[in-house]
Amino acid sequence: MKIFTKYLVPIGLSLFLVLAAKAQVYKDIHQPLENRVQHLISQLTLEEKVSLLGYQSKEVQRLGIPAYNWWNEGLHGVARAGKATVFPQAIAMAATFNDGLVQQIADVISTEARAKYNLAVARGNRSQYMGLTFWSPNINIFRDPRWGRGQETYGEDPFLTAKMGVAFVKGLQGNHPTYLKTAACAKHFAAHSGPEVVRHSFNAQVNEKDLRETYLYAFRKLVDAGVESVMCAYNRLNDVPCCSNNLLLNKILREEWQFKGHVVADCWALDDIYKGHQVLKNPVEVAAAALKAGVNLDCSELVQKDLLEAVKQKLITESEINKALAGLLRTQFKLGFYDDAKSNPYSYLNEQHIQSAQHIALSRKAAQQSMVLLKNDKQLLPLAAQKYQSIVVIGPNAGSVGPLLGNYHGVSENLVTFIEGITTAAGPAVAVQYEQGSDYTDTLRFGGVWAAGQSDLTIAVVGLTPVLEGEEHDAFLSEKGGDKSGLDIPKAHVALLKELKTKNPNKPLVAVVTAGSAVDIAAIQAYADAIILAWYPGEQGGNALADILFGKVSPSGKLPVTFYQSLADLPPYESYDVKGRTYRYFNGKVQYPFGFGLSYTSFTYNWVIPPTQNIKMTAKGISFSVKVKNTGKVDADEVVQAYIKYPTNPDFPLKELKAFKRISLKAGEEQTLSLEIPVEELKKWSIKQKKMLLNPGQYELVLGSHAADEKLKTTIKF
Repeated sequence: MKIFTKYLVPIGLSLFLVLAAKAQVYKDIHQPLENRVQHLISQLTLEEKVSLLGYQSKEVQRLGIPAYNWWNEGLHGVARAGKATVFPQAIAMAATFNDGLVQQIADVISTEARAKYNLAVARGNRSQYMGLTFWSPNINIFRDPRWGRGQETYGEDPFLTAKMGVAFVKGLQGNHPTYLKTAACAKHFAAHSGPEVVRHSFNAQVNEKDLRETYLYAFRKLVDAGVESVMCAYNRLNDVPCCSNNLLLNKILREEWQFKGHVVADCWALDDIYKGHQVLKNPVEVAAAALKAGVNLDCSELVQKDLLEAVKQKLITESEINKALAGLLRTQFKLGFYDDAKSNPYSYLNEQHIQSAQHIALSRKAAQQSMVLLKNDKQLLPLAAQKYQSIVVIGPNAGSVGPLLGNYHGVSENLVTFIEGITTAAGPAVAVQYEQGSDYTDTLRFGGVWAAGQSDLTIAVVGLTPVLEGEEHDAFLSEKGGDKSGLDIPKAHVALLKELKTKNPNKPLVAVVTAGSAVDIAAIQAYADAIILAWYPGEQGGNALADILFGKVSPSGKLPVTFYQSLADLPPYESYDVKGRTYRYFNGKVQYPFGFGLSYTSFTYNWVIPPTQNIKMTAKGISFSVKVKNTGKVDADEVVQAYIKYPTNPDFPLKELKAFKRISLKAGEEQTLSLEIPVEELKKWSIKQKKMLLNPGQYELVLGSHAADEKLKTTIKF
């Protein structure tokens, strides 16, 4: 017996050590990612697996899996989580036409996010909005100016949206070969752009050509760029809810595009499947259908509450649950959740990396580049500082924080309102007054009109705010559940400007308009000598506006949306047919075309190397060089925009942006710019062959400062 025990103890110890080592496979950073994921899944019970599939992921203490809240927002800065740098709203970022700048912004957002996460985890705070999985960017197409959430997007053009979206994803996720800095999410998949008030039951009817060329274009580009997550939308697409849509989530996203990340259902979108869309009977059926269609993560409690019952009813198997969970665990492993902090390249980030001087300066630069000069009669701007001894800054948006922030915003101790920025720039030797002037509804009573008459210059800050346009509930003063009912600037603001000009006809008046969408600028044209669209410009909006007003920088923002003359010119809001919408398909008169924006100087373009006019169908790209010259007396940026016009075909766009480049030129300076348009970008969807094809015929390349500008053009034949 003693002899047997003598050998049994070492054998037992060896077996224990082998099992212990095996139990640590998922924590071994030297193991392949898939080995770690599958091993961790093998250690979990079915109940534990289900508990990990909701956005409020449960702790599994025995395996060292912490509780984790997947819900975080970073649209234009870390949102809803305390101190963070607030950058211009997404639509304003798009107006910069500067994807390199957008990538820098997203890199700062992810730096601050990692720092906040490190600090929060150190004190045991794993609450909502403190995680590393960001449900940004919003790359839906801003197809109609009524959509309140259009401010969250990069505008109406698929190409610009894709460029900005890819840049944002790269900035958020970083370039480390092993670890994600944060995880980005492309949302809302797909064909989701209003009406906001019925989004939980709306059925977007989209033909296959529009779906491929317009609504899916940017999503494909972000998937190709390695976006970690995709969020399926609330609405139905051609009768099928997006979050139980096998065609969207499995056939197109995973099989055709080879997406390797995870899919998250928009918040309580799964409830909509049986409550709003009423295509399934109950939450048990929904839980099974969503996971089978390709959803990995539920932003609600439905899956965690009802999936076990779905297993009991044999609507789904444990193997299918394992597949869904694997997608989430891969993301967590890439973020370093199960690794020692010493191995993570981002573990050093701390409080000093939040709202640093460099981050604040970047926010100011972005706001400068985003603001769009729409009118400048008699070159009133830039203001000659010595000419104006007294200035009145008037309007309900002049001293308000809301118009700086937009929706999905963070908070900052460095918020600079428009009145504050102007006062600082004017200096202590200038008498600057502030008057609210009006509210948002009263068209008869105004303040500050007398003061304007006693001053040399009036700057009126008017327009919309995020409580008038935005997401349902957030835009609580919207009459359409977050959407706009029209293009109107508040009538009280128009009346204020009219009163100011009527009472003081010889006093110069600058109008600054805040908005996240196209508005009716024509309503104030007659009353303002200069008009600047400031968007929702972020924490440095006041300083950036002052920089433009006083000529520290020349305005260079370009409109990422068309400003129409009337909604009567557009198809019904509920229609997702792109015909008659956006500069790509709208052929009528507009207030301002896509890509428009004035400068304090002028530019000329000349060919250096024009493109080859006869190109083989097998060619890779269209290459050309152009010399751009600043012909004025002011240093400024120009955004060179290259558009393609297609062979005559009623199904083709009128024109499309296919390349752009922002360049900085000193007064009198000229610069040669080389661009290339991949031939792949000219392909159009063939309904018959179910793929993108290049159509033979004569194309036209047009270069200019906006979609209606033709500084240079040439024909190209395939």
